[in-house]
Amino acid sequence: MIKLSNDLFKFDKTFVTDYLIGTDEAGRGPAAGGVFAAAVHFKNLNFENELALLNDSKQLTPKKREELYDIILKETDNSIVCVEVEDIEKYNILNCSLKAMKLACTNILPKDIKDSLTIVDGNKLIKEYEFSQQFIVKGDSKSASIAAASILAKVARDRYMQKLDEEFPQYNWRKNNGYLTKEHIEAIKKYGITKYHRKSFLKNILNPTKQLKLI
Repeated sequence: MIKLSNDLFKFDKTFVTDYLIGTDEAGRGPAAGGVFAAAVHFKNLNFENELALLNDSKQLTPKKREELYDIILKETDNSIVCVEVEDIEKYNILNCSLKAMKLACTNILPKDIKDSLTIVDGNKLIKEYEFSQQFIVKGDSKSASIAAASILAKVARDRYMQKLDEEFPQYNWRKNNGYLTKEHIEAIKKYGITKYHRKSFLKNILNPTKQLKLI
């Protein structure tokens, strides 16, 4: 059952803190492109009609995500961070997801704030994060702040993959966002891999030795 956004705001109001941040990531699973994370602090946690459809980004249509994206940017303190493929290959996807969250959260924390709480979607805490935090399993369906962060991260990454698609349209990243669909796998076998592919994600498909000539 999908919760209404006023339930999500009520959830956030249960936390007693001067500055609540919700954070979530997008792009842990794809085999191409960077991983994104966003951090969101609502300046006002009172229910707003224009956010009536706020929910986990996975429960929303692309059109509705785009509409909410602009509202969230306007109504919140927020930050969106991308950690690129080079770091993912070097440090692994989990560490890079947590790094992106850490950077995004740190970007919006006021320097003079004495009491803050960061709620993190999932079952992991942010590493080497000096501020109070708590993970929330399935937080994107419980918390307004995390749901908003999930929308920012998802929309930002989708737009990023559309840009990469313009450079390498043969992989149809505009549609699959870098996930290993049948079409994407066949394109990798036919054309090889690009600098945007996560080689460590392709070990079960082939031993990628053919590198595309990049323009």
